[in-house]
Amino acid sequence: MNPIETLAACAGTWSGPSTLQDPMNNVAEESASTLTVTPVLGGRFVRMDYTWAYQGKPQEGSLLVGFDPKASALSGHLIDTWHVGYGAMAFTGTPGADSTLTVRGSYAAPPGPDWGWRIDIAPGDDTLRITHYNVWPEGKEDLAVDSVYTRV
Repeated sequence: MNPIETLAACAGTWSGPSTLQDPMNNVAEESASTLTVTPVLGGRFVRMDYTWAYQGKPQEGSLLVGFDPKASALSGHLIDTWHVGYGAMAFTGTPGADSTLTVRGSYAAPPGPDWGWRIDIAPGDDTLRITHYNVWPEGKEDLAVDSVYTRV
């Protein structure tokens, strides 16, 4: 089964805690989160729409993930109300040895060099975990967001 088929098998509604490692004050903030997983374009892509909150203010986002079997390459696009703002972040990746899908992108951080962003999507039997990492220009990775969902 290709990785998108594995992710498409998670279609439906999920809920669980989402923990943000708040960069403003270096404190973890947990909020309730919902996730809807939807295969699109005949299963070529999977869209994951999610909600969460930051300091009580509702947030939302969407991650579109695809897989090109000929190139054995993952692609992704992230839009959201908090991390990306009014833009979209593009990602690429390759499937892992297990069922985890990992994609990497970058974002501008003027006046310095670009920073990276990594997303791991780990479908399990009863859970779906999505973990985001902020990647320093030197390669160090810091946990940014960890969301663990169970099917509703």
